[in-house]
Amino acid sequence: MHSTTIAVDLAKSVFEVAVSHRAGKVSERRRLTRVQFTRFLREQPPATLVMEACGTAHHWAREAESHGHRTRLLPPRDVRPYVVRNKTDRADAKGLLEANRNEDIRAVPVKTVEQHTLAGLHRLRSGWMATRTARLNPLRGLLRELGLAIPTGARQVVPHVEAWLGEGVLPAPLRGPVASCAREVRELEARIREVEQQLETISRTSGRITRLRTIPGIGVLTATALVAFVGDTQRFATGRHLASYLGLTPRERSSGPTRRLGRITKRGDPYLRMLLIHGARSVLHHAKRSAKSDRLRAWALDRERALGHNKAAVALANQLARIAWAVAGREEGYVARSAP
Repeated sequence: MHSTTIAVDLAKSVFEVAVSHRAGKVSERRRLTRVQFTRFLREQPPATLVMEACGTAHHWAREAESHGHRTRLLPPRDVRPYVVRNKTDRADAKGLLEANRNEDIRAVPVKTVEQHTLAGLHRLRSGWMATRTARLNPLRGLLRELGLAIPTGARQVVPHVEAWLGEGVLPAPLRGPVASCAREVRELEARIREVEQQLETISRTSGRITRLRTIPGIGVLTATALVAFVGDTQRFATGRHLASYLGLTPRERSSGPTRRLGRITKRGDPYLRMLLIHGARSVLHHAKRSAKSDRLRAWALDRERALGHNKAAVALANQLARIAWAVAGREEGYVARSAP
């Protein structure tokens, strides 16, 4: 049914299409606009559509599947070695056809609209958080030069600035711009809270997110991010495969009988990896101050004593990813086991 393979090099307005009826041979080439490509998907008999997992790829994959096509999204870094000589749209399309023949390259699952909604909320929040930090740091530095030191903590900046503006201790030319910057930070914080409320509302309607939130160190942000950026965790054979996908396993350089393990690979989505590591830091922080301890927290504290805080946090993040894989595949939440 899907003996024909169609490679599509996506772009904003013009798509390069290479049709192959026989492996290794390009039978037909087309250069289509967005409207023409939509019509092409509708009129083309069911085939296997191959694209790079880049911008708009998931949208076009859903569009193609709605017309009976089978889609495969390949990681761009795995397709690049198959592009011969100069990089052009034609060469990229041919490279997709060749990369598709390599069974060792794992396709990227097509995201649903719900996943994109969650991912969009996370990306907006992350961008606003970065902008907020970019506004707070200059305020700190500027006021420090005037002898006005602000205590540690992002929440301390705007209240102190507003108090000093009310007292009139700032030079007159600076008051307007500083007040404007403080208002912008307030607006950004309001937007961030609104997104977090949206994520909280969505999480209450999803049983999978609710179960993930029972895991120590995984709250609404990490749970919704796992669903948005990973999707079905059961496509991984084990929890270690999920941790490896997130870049939380050691990089290996082995030869013969010698096995060398180095730092973590840092593959996968850095935002999701950051959330897991921050969650692990939170678990370590509270475990040291709590009289109660379970097996996971006891293991984490033991790793901290042996390896130090940072390595222990990453090791615990690896464990949290494995636990998330197990919990997502069951109909019950995380159950802590008592420490031996």
